[in-house]
Formats: sequence, structure tokens, C-alpha cells
Amino acid sequence: MELRVVNHPLVAHKLTHLREASTPSPTFRLLVAELVTLLAYEATRDVLLTDVEVDTPVARAKGSALAKPKPLVVPILRAGLGMLEGMTRLVPTAEVGFVGMARDETTLQPTTYAERLPHDLSGRQCFVLDPMLATGGSLAGCVSFLADRGADDITCICILAAPEGIKRVRELTEDRGIDCTLVVAAVDDHLNEHGYIIPGLGDAGDRLYGLAE
Repeated sequence: MELRVVNHPLVAHKLTHLREASTPSPTFRLLVAELVTLLAYEATRDVLLTDVEVDTPVARAKGSALAKPKPLVVPILRAGLGMLEGMTRLVPTAEVGFVGMARDETTLQPTTYAERLPHDLSGRQCFVLDPMLATGGSLAGCVSFLADRGADDITCICILAAPEGIKRVRELTEDRGIDCTLVVAAVDDHLNEHGYIIPGLGDAGDRLYGLAE
């Protein structure tokens, strides 16, 4: 697994405002979309292209277009939905699938409760969206789910990652021989006893959509 930490002034600036506890949900959602567009630029560096020709106002020109099959964007519900706008802003022709995963707060293990994906993902470049790579259970589960359907070129985009989650996803992809890239804005220090990233930014889903207990 290749890890890419995006080192850019605007990424650092927006991430700092996301971390701030006083940032309201509307601003938080906007910052997530903007930050994900910046991360997606790096994440799509190896997107597949095909040669095309177009007519300019003065001549015929050679160029490039996204190859088929189209890239597949897979947000992990529910927090991953907050990243979808930022990703599709950069790649509007991509197709979108969904995987719903919930973490058992006692065992910290993920369970899949919903999915909407093609049955055969062979030859598809898949881009998984999940704001927080904490224990790695949800992301590893989603990557494994995609690999079971034939995906072998998977890029995961996360806002923050903990070393424990990176280790778990790396071990999964190495064990299964999955070509995977992980793109993040920052790698934080560690997880606390509740499985939250420290210093982190809190529960991304609750900060995006509310419903915190």
C-alpha cells in the first residue's frame, strides 16, 4: 500500500479549521468539500486515460479523456457522503456506488448493512471515501468487499489517519495482494481507549450531520 500525505498550505489551513471545535456544521461541510477536492487532485494522479482528438476553433488537436470503464467513487456511509461533493466536483463523470458500514462501539469491528455496487468490478479504478481512518475496520472492510468483486486498483481518500488504522489497511492489502493507495491530509498521533483519533477532529459524521448523543 502506498501512503500519500498531501503537503500543501491550503490543505493545512482547511484542516486546522476542521479540527476547531467551534466550527459550525455548515462551515464544516463546506470545508470538507473543499479539502476533498484538493486531496482528490492528488488521488487521481494515476487515473487511466485514453487518447482522443478534438476540434479547436482553429485546428484538430490530440488530447486525453478518462478511459472506460469510468472511475467508481464509493463513499462509506454515512460520513463518507460528506466527501462526495468534493470528489465529484473534480471528476463529475465518475459513477457512484455506496457501502454502508457501522462500527460496533464495544468490539470496534465493522458490519456492512447496505451496498449499491456493480457485481463485477474487474478493471474498475475505485476511489473510497471515508473521513477518518481510525482503527481501520470500516476502511479495511470496504476494501476487502471491493476486492471480493474483482477490484484490484483501489485508492482510499481520508482526511485524517491514525498509525493503527494505516497498519491494519496495509496488512490487509499486502495479505490479499491488492493494489491500494491511501491519500490523507495528515497522519495523527494515536487512538485513545475509545478508538478516536488524537488530536483528530471528533466524530466526522456527527459534525457533518448532527445527531450526536
